[in-house]
Amino acid sequence: MALTAAVKDELSRLEIRKSSVRKAEVSAMLRFAGGLHIISGRIVIEAEVDLTATARRLRTAIAEVYGHNSEIIVVSGGGLRRGNRYVVRVVRDGESLARQTGLLDARGRPVRGLPSVVVNGSAADAEAVWRGAFLAHGSLTEPGRSSSLEVTCPGPEAALALVGAARRLGITAKAREVRGVDRVVIRDGDTIAALLTRMGAHDALMVWEERRMRKEVRATANRLANFDDANLRRSAQAAVAAGARVERALEILGEDVPDHLRYAGELRVAHKQASLDELGRLAEPPMTKDAIAGRIRRLLAMADKRAAELGIPGTEASVTPDMLDG
Repeated sequence: MALTAAVKDELSRLEIRKSSVRKAEVSAMLRFAGGLHIISGRIVIEAEVDLTATARRLRTAIAEVYGHNSEIIVVSGGGLRRGNRYVVRVVRDGESLARQTGLLDARGRPVRGLPSVVVNGSAADAEAVWRGAFLAHGSLTEPGRSSSLEVTCPGPEAALALVGAARRLGITAKAREVRGVDRVVIRDGDTIAALLTRMGAHDALMVWEERRMRKEVRATANRLANFDDANLRRSAQAAVAAGARVERALEILGEDVPDHLRYAGELRVAHKQASLDELGRLAEPPMTKDAIAGRIRRLLAMADKRAAELGIPGTEASVTPDMLDG
C-alpha cells in the first residue's frame, strides 16, 4: 500500500473518545475536503475523500457528535483521477452542521479559515486538526532527498491556521502557494516523523522510518563507493604522471644515475599505475612506501637540476593534460 493510503487507512481506524477532539477533527475534515452548496435554497455540505474508511469515519462522527444524518456517494474515477472517490453529503441539516462546525459564523457568513474554538484549542485539538486535514487532502512521499508531507488547502487562511496548529505542537510547517494552490509542506524527515506520531499513525511511521533508514544506508554506501572510486582514479593519474616524469629523468641523466635510484625509477616506469605501496612490494628485496618514494623524489630532483644546467625542459615537461584528466 502506498504511504499516503497507509497513513490515511490507519488514521481512519484510530479510536478517539474525547468530544472536543472529535469536533476539531470533523471541522478540519469538512474545511479541507468539503464545501458549502446551496441547492433549492437549502445549504448542503459535501466532503470528498479518497478512502471508504475515511468516509465512514466522517459519517459516523457527524452522527455521533452532532446527531445529523448523512449519506455516502461513490464517484467513479476517470480521466486524471484514478480510483473511486467518496462524497459524504449532509442535506437536511446542512446549515445547522455548518454553524456547529464553524463553516458558517454567527451571522451565517462562510468562514475562510478554521473556527476560533478549534484554533485556540488544546494540543489534542491541534493534533485532531492535522489528522482531519491529512485525511481530507494530505499526502506523504517516500523518504529521501525529496520527501515531504503536504496538505492541499482550500485557501491561504486555512493554510495559516494549519501552520499555527503545527506550531502549537512544536512542529515547523510552511505555507506556500504552488500554481495557484495553497499548500502546507513539511520536508524535514525528523519533523515528518514527529507529526506522524502526533497524528497517531504509529504503524505507518514504522514503515516510513524503515524505508528512510534503508535509503540513508544506500546513499551512504554510494557516497563511500564514489569517494573510493575518485581516490583510486586520482592515485592512478598521479602514478601515470610520475611514471612519465621518471622516464624523462632517466633520459636526462643517461648513465649518470646511481644504481639504487635507477632501480626505483625503472620500477616506476614498468608499473605506471601501481601505488607506492605496490611498488615497494614488487622491489627485490621489498621496500617500504617511504623508501621507494624517497628514491624517486631524489631521482627527479637530480634530473631537474641537470636539465636546468643544460637549459633543457625538465621532468614536468613530460606530463600532459591527458594524464591528469584521464
